[in-house]
Amino acid sequence: MAQVALETESTLTDRFQTTVPSSVRQALHLGKKDKIKYAIQSDGSVVISRAAAQQNDPIIGEFLAFIARDMQANSGKIEPLSASMRESVDALVQGVDIDLDAPLLDEDE
Repeated sequence: MAQVALETESTLTDRFQTTVPSSVRQALHLGKKDKIKYAIQSDGSVVISRAAAQQNDPIIGEFLAFIARDMQANSGKIEPLSASMRESVDALVQGVDIDLDAPLLDEDE
């Protein structure tokens, strides 16, 4: 069994959330918005580590660069959204209600 360098605990909230203790944040060099990786071992223990930084998708980056170049090269062809196009968009999202402040459902946790 590996030697323990640090042991600490935290509590789960009603929404199964917890605060990462400061000693763990410091040991893993975690900052705001960093991701944490959980590796569950066969004996039931869990190894928590800092997740590797997510790399930007090169395909999406190239596509966005293409769009930016095209808009720059053809800026005279850019037109505002027409009234009929706006009506089409409104029809597509009619009846769709989104409340960004609503709590997550259990299945979304």
